[in-house]
Amino acid sequence: MDAETSPVTLQNPPEAPQKLVYRSRLPVRIWHWLNALSIFALLMSGATIFNAHPRLYWGKFGANYDQPWLVIGKRGQEGFLALGGLEIPTTGFLGYTPYSTKAIPPLFTIPNYYSLAEGRQWHFFFAWVLVISLIAFLIYAILSKHLSRHLAITSEERKPSHLWQDIKQHARLRFPTGEAARAYNPLQKIAYLGVIFVLIPVVILTGMTMSPNLNAAFPFLLDIFGGRQSARSIHFLCAAAFCAFIFIHLLMVVLAGPINELRSIVTGWYRLPSARKDLL
Repeated sequence: MDAETSPVTLQNPPEAPQKLVYRSRLPVRIWHWLNALSIFALLMSGATIFNAHPRLYWGKFGANYDQPWLVIGKRGQEGFLALGGLEIPTTGFLGYTPYSTKAIPPLFTIPNYYSLAEGRQWHFFFAWVLVISLIAFLIYAILSKHLSRHLAITSEERKPSHLWQDIKQHARLRFPTGEAARAYNPLQKIAYLGVIFVLIPVVILTGMTMSPNLNAAFPFLLDIFGGRQSARSIHFLCAAAFCAFIFIHLLMVVLAGPINELRSIVTGWYRLPSARKDLL
């Protein structure tokens, strides 16, 4: 068979190279890492403070003979977590481990031994870092329009059908590709706005409420949060919410491509994933 009549082998055209875009500006990257450092230090030093009295109450008062809603403790060589009427064995993880009898073991505390005074020093220092960095970031986000351009949820994104579609796509681990990956998706915006405008402010205000000195300057905080013990409980729940956010955030980074995501938050440059063929 000659060349003119020989069959032609069809080949798929080569894919266009993935586009590299500048997605994360320097102030955003600085705040991200400073915020991450602050939150981890606050969680671990807060664990040391919690170990001084690993019980949580609602209301104005709380002591050993009052009824707590949460307890992390031990009986002999058995650790447990009591939540209301539910008790969960936690031996080897919380309450009692071979190297610790504290509610939260030293692996998760700063310092890595029990010292309430040092734990408070670490906590107060990074609390100020968190407050100052948040104020600086908000000033930048407003003046640079980062808040309105990149974090604000559009009218289309607020539609229940749009949000539900985004939830389903994430549940299927089908993340935005192509030009759609350049911007934050609605779930990211909701999460980030929730942390910036709800979680961090509530953590700061409940922390202020637990301070007797600040109670004298801002007595209305006790009324807002229902007493110092209620503020302590809300503070603890916010810490748990931070842990959940960090876990989900890191999981999404791994699933979406850790190298590309890390490059974006370290250098600012992000390689847009190729558009999926099923969407073409």
